[in-house]
Amino acid sequence: MATRIPENRCGWMCGTYCHELEYFPTQPAASLSDMVFGFLEDGEGLPGSISSEEGCGEIENFDEDEEKDDIGNVEEDKSYWENQHQILQATLRRTSSLESRIRSTTKEALKEIQSANTVCACARPLASSCRNCLMGEISGRLQNAGYNSAICKSKWRSSSDIPSGEHTFLDVIDNSGSKKGEVRVIIELNFRAEFEMARASEDYNRLVQRLPEVYVGKVERLSTLIKILCSAAKKCMKEKKMHMGPWRKQKYMQAKWLSPCKRTTSTPNLSMGYSNPLPKPRASMLTVDLLEKLPNVRCTAVEVV
Repeated sequence: MATRIPENRCGWMCGTYCHELEYFPTQPAASLSDMVFGFLEDGEGLPGSISSEEGCGEIENFDEDEEKDDIGNVEEDKSYWENQHQILQATLRRTSSLESRIRSTTKEALKEIQSANTVCACARPLASSCRNCLMGEISGRLQNAGYNSAICKSKWRSSSDIPSGEHTFLDVIDNSGSKKGEVRVIIELNFRAEFEMARASEDYNRLVQRLPEVYVGKVERLSTLIKILCSAAKKCMKEKKMHMGPWRKQKYMQAKWLSPCKRTTSTPNLSMGYSNPLPKPRASMLTVDLLEKLPNVRCTAVEVV
C-alpha cells in the first residue's frame, strides 16, 4: 500500500511556513512505487403517477413497467461508471515529456526522503508527519534540479455556491518552450485523498482508487480530472440520496489549485539522517559572562577522591 502524505487542512508552524496540525496518519510508511503516481508514460424520466381510480390490472402492468425501468436505470448507471473509468484512464495516459521529467524527480525525492529518516525543523519525521516541511524539501530538490519550483498557497473568498478556504501545494513553471509559452505543472502530494468520501458508493470508490496518490501534471489535465471526479461525486450522492457538501463541488475543488496563489521559493532547513533532533546546548546561569568579566582568571582541574 502506498504511503499517504498527511493532509494539510489548516496547517502548522514549520520554519517560515505557518499552519495548524489537524491529524497525522498512523499507518507505517511503505515503499513508494509507480502506482503512487498512477501515470502511464507514454436518461429517461420516471413514469407518471397512477390515479386511485385505475384498476388492479393496470397497477400490475405498471409494476412490470417499473421493473423494466429499474433494469434500464441499472444499465444506465453501469454504462456511466464504465465511461468515467475510460475517460479517467485516458486522461492519465496522456502526459508530456516535461511532466514525466518532473514526476521522475519528485518520485526520486520522495524515495530518498523516506529512506534517509529525515527530521524537519519541527522535530517530526518528514516522510510521514510533516507535510509542509516535506513540500519545502521537495521544492528545494526540484530547484536544485533546475526547475522553477515553489510552494503555492491559494486563497479564495466565499460565494453563494462555496465557502471560503485556502490550500497549499507545489508547482513548477517552465518557460523553455518559447512557442507554447509558459507551462505550469501542479504537484499535489495528497491528490487521491482530496476526493475520498467516507460514505461513498463502491463505484465511486473504485474510480477514486484509479487516481494517483501524488499528482504531477499540467493545469489543463488537472482541470479535466476535477470535472470527472466532481461529476462522479454528484452522481454518487444522487444515487445514495444524500446531500452533496459545497466542498465537494467542482467550483470548490478548482479553487484549491486553480485560484490565484502566493508562490514561496524559500525552503526550511532540515536535518538529514537523524531519528531525533540534536539537543541544544544549555548554559548555566552560574557561569553567565564569567569569562568575560574575569578574562585573566584561569581554571585549574581539581581531582576528586
